[in-house]
Amino acid sequence: MDTLSARWARLEPHTTLVGPDDDRPRPTALLFHGCGGLRPHLPKYAEAARAVGWRAAIVDSYASRGWSRNFAMATVCTGLQFHGHERAGDILATIAGLSQRPEIDDKCLALAGWSHGGWGIMEAMSADPNRKGAMGVIDAEACDLTGVRATWLAYPYVGIAAANRMKPWRHCPRVLAVIARRDHLTTVRNAERVHDMVRNCGAEVETWIAEGTHSFDEPTGVPPMRHDLALTDESIRRFRALLEDVAQPG
Repeated sequence: MDTLSARWARLEPHTTLVGPDDDRPRPTALLFHGCGGLRPHLPKYAEAARAVGWRAAIVDSYASRGWSRNFAMATVCTGLQFHGHERAGDILATIAGLSQRPEIDDKCLALAGWSHGGWGIMEAMSADPNRKGAMGVIDAEACDLTGVRATWLAYPYVGIAAANRMKPWRHCPRVLAVIARRDHLTTVRNAERVHDMVRNCGAEVETWIAEGTHSFDEPTGVPPMRHDLALTDESIRRFRALLEDVAQPG
């Protein structure tokens, strides 16, 4: 069981910070990959953040554990290990760690997760931090979520293994939830039901139903997923617009 600082010490060497070439505090998006690991589409979202004056931190949860993509595909993507509540510890540790850096505006953060990463974010928002060992860290309550202004949930995993998917959030930032029409891991109805629960907690939730498969923005040849370039461009545009909007005064 880790402390937040110990978890961050392992993640930090495998976290890539992208942004304007200065040291002024800037809004920052924290990007968390899907179950297949870090893929080429996340840097494109990071560049979109840079283009609107944000920093972006791309967090590789697997490199810090010595896991290869093949290992993750065989164990994490199949649900054998590293469920969303465990991934939530990475998210809290990254928030706590980056918030200490002078070039990060810790009062304006966005959490962005794809599939498994979205699952982890939802667990981080809903889990009781005072429960012993919550989210795989012993001091989860020490992570301050008040600076999290928005979450980007790209086709988050909300299937049967996400047992807490209907658990109310304890922190309710603005949400943009991307639902894939042909997602093989959930129905649109199930995804909308989960996002309605978040909305009922008091969060401002926008949903976008993208007419594609799970991971439509990830270049991949793994069926039934299929890369869609037009949808990818639209997804990045919406991500960029979300950041622009939440960074506005007031």
